[in-house]
Amino acid sequence: MQLTQSDVRNARGGDREAFGRLYDAVARDLYRTALYTLGNPQDAEDVVAETFLEAWKGIHTLREEGSFRQWIMRILSIRCKRRIGGYVREKGNIDIEDYLGEGVPDDNAPRAEVREAMARLNPEERQIVLLSVLEGYTMREIGEILTLPQGTVSSKLHRTLKKLRRMLGDT
Repeated sequence: MQLTQSDVRNARGGDREAFGRLYDAVARDLYRTALYTLGNPQDAEDVVAETFLEAWKGIHTLREEGSFRQWIMRILSIRCKRRIGGYVREKGNIDIEDYLGEGVPDDNAPRAEVREAMARLNPEERQIVLLSVLEGYTMREIGEILTLPQGTVSSKLHRTLKKLRRMLGDT
């Protein structure tokens, strides 16, 4: 399903059906991003649900109808960061990597290697790669979502991809 500006406009006006269509258009991408960021299916589902609830309550504040996807991804990003912070508060000073690796199982060895390498990245690196490579966002859009300068996003993505290539043995 595709996002339409008329659905965004109608949802901003309180139309639940229009918001439901927006949900259908982005839910899978949000879940995938949350899953790879948090590494836990249950937490990913919770964060996506919280994101949609917050988006529904605040959609009237969305300024530009064409930026709905970036806006809701920014909400998801904040929710994921809060969840990661919650892991640390609940468990004391832990290694966040303990929570990774519970994603969707896959017997395909190359994909498993990539998943392992992604799990070894820090959460911000992983999120930048996911938003760029999997979701197709531009550096500017990722910067808006993560509230980072575009140049910072670009250099972090470059360094992270280089790091991934080293991890995967493709020097």
